[in-house]
Amino acid sequence: MAKVVHFEIPVDDSQRAVAFYRDAFGWEINSFGGQQYWLVRAGEDDEPGANGALVSRGAVHQSPVLIAGVEDLDEFLAQVERCGGKTIQAKMPVPGVGWSAYILDPEGNTIGLFQADASAPGG
Repeated sequence: MAKVVHFEIPVDDSQRAVAFYRDAFGWEINSFGGQQYWLVRAGEDDEPGANGALVSRGAVHQSPVLIAGVEDLDEFLAQVERCGGKTIQAKMPVPGVGWSAYILDPEGNTIGLFQADASAPGG
């Protein structure tokens, strides 16, 4: 079963977005790996809910995206295709963290997938 483990919110102006979410939501936000990606700590680890990120708006990120954790990304992508979904960004490494991919469900929603793997290679 895939569970939502992360979210990504697209932004046009990173400084404005970081300031808004820090001030309005109280989120802790830090840049990640020199990329246009800012990790969000949206609560204490023992509280329910997921942490996430702010990400530059682009082709995949036109609206907020939920990220589901999966055990085997390759197998899950094949299952998505069998069930009528479409892979829109193929499996890619998140160095030292895991693997990610993005799919489009039959309703037109973008959903991210993530498989944890500390041995994922660097970019």
